Amino acid sequence: MVNSFGATAQCCLALSSLLAGKVSFPGTDTYDSSLASYFAAQEASTHPQCIVSPQTAAEVASAVQLLTTGPNRKCKFAVRSGGHSSQPEAANIQDGITIDLRGLNSIDVNEEKTVVSVGVGNSWDLVYAKLDPMGLSVAGGRSAGVGVGGLSVGGGISYFSTRYGWTVDTIINYELVLANGTIVNANERENQDLLWALRGGGNSFGIVTRIDISAFQQGPFWGGIIYLPASNVETHAREFVNINKADSYDPFSHIMLTWAYSKESGPLILNFLEYTKEGVQSPDEFKALSEIPSLYSTMRTSNVSDFALEMKGSQAQIQRRLWATNTLVATEGTVKATYTRFNESLKSVEDIEGLTWSYTLEPLPPAIYSRHADANPLGLGDRQAALFMGLFTAGWSQPTDDAKVKSAVDSVMKAMEKDAKALGSWDPFVYYNYAGPAQDPVKSYGEENGKRLRSIAKKVDPCQVFTKQVPGGFKLK
Repeated sequence: MVNSFGATAQCCLALSSLLAGKVSFPGTDTYDSSLASYFAAQEASTHPQCIVSPQTAAEVASAVQLLTTGPNRKCKFAVRSGGHSSQPEAANIQDGITIDLRGLNSIDVNEEKTVVSVGVGNSWDLVYAKLDPMGLSVAGGRSAGVGVGGLSVGGGISYFSTRYGWTVDTIINYELVLANGTIVNANERENQDLLWALRGGGNSFGIVTRIDISAFQQGPFWGGIIYLPASNVETHAREFVNINKADSYDPFSHIMLTWAYSKESGPLILNFLEYTKEGVQSPDEFKALSEIPSLYSTMRTSNVSDFALEMKGSQAQIQRRLWATNTLVATEGTVKATYTRFNESLKSVEDIEGLTWSYTLEPLPPAIYSRHADANPLGLGDRQAALFMGLFTAGWSQPTDDAKVKSAVDSVMKAMEKDAKALGSWDPFVYYNYAGPAQDPVKSYGEENGKRLRSIAKKVDPCQVFTKQVPGGFKLK
């Protein structure tokens, strides 16, 4: 009997024969450059036996058909779009096979300039670089380097979400490869259930190879990052809650409030502010925040490409990483409680080499989650309050600190949960694209939506290829 390691080697050889020149092995430039391009060091240090680099959906289909036939079912594989995840083996797999989709990088705008067809190998900054000169945009990811594929099946928050909803709400068609190797489309005319499932249900249904996403007119707008001392917390909390109102959120406002610490800079507060209505600078909405004495500000009028590059530049690159998320009702007391817990958590991690430590509060008002609640599985249609999603992000240098970081993140998230429940501001929703390894975003969508997602997955993937043979990501349980 061939063991799994030997079986995977045989699969790699078969793929190399099937897709000549599209399969790379350890020690080659293509293989090494693929690993070096991951967001998290854990993914970059994961070594598959081979990497498949298809250039078309048909080549993806051929690879999937080979891997799901007969004895090849022993070969576990991962699928990678941008590789921008902290989730271990979400987009790579040790001793398995990684399908690297970055060759699917087409970007096409229809004649009416209302729809953009985007290959999932693109990162969102490449999409904006194409659209900015045309005076167009889409409700895609906010940071350069974030892949189109992963964001497009997990929800997606954009600079324009309060105008258009989640990223997935603006995707009108998914092209994907099913477990049997067939290529299908999911839209309002065909495979409607699959369209609903893909709008937040994750990678349990197939490999998305292209999305068709609604476009809109958008020129340069005002925005940037304000770096501030770790003070004036009451003002930050008050203004964050004032902006994030359930019934009167200005749809052109975008804000992220971050409690931050690094060994180089010490404690900081960052305000990411954008106002996407053209021709408006320093809107009254942000007046109080803009008047807080700052250390440094990048506020200016620019385009989405530039803001996406700036967002990426604000993050330390190629670190070991861990994320976790929570969803809370936006009250001043809750916001201040997260700051208190964040500061308390620093005592246990300040000595860790290369540490970056942050908690970012992102508004989630009804303007986002209620806009198309019936058209996605996220399960937020019964909410009415102004919520916010908290993203806890840890970065560090050495594998020997992994357990210490995980313990500290778990502790601070549990403390925040305890506080929120005491304040009556806890919400069980777990945002898929921010979830940590121990979290279960799909479960947070509710029992009814979970049952429907499992039914759809069983229909399109009866042998559970994308549950068992593709172990990465958050699975339907």
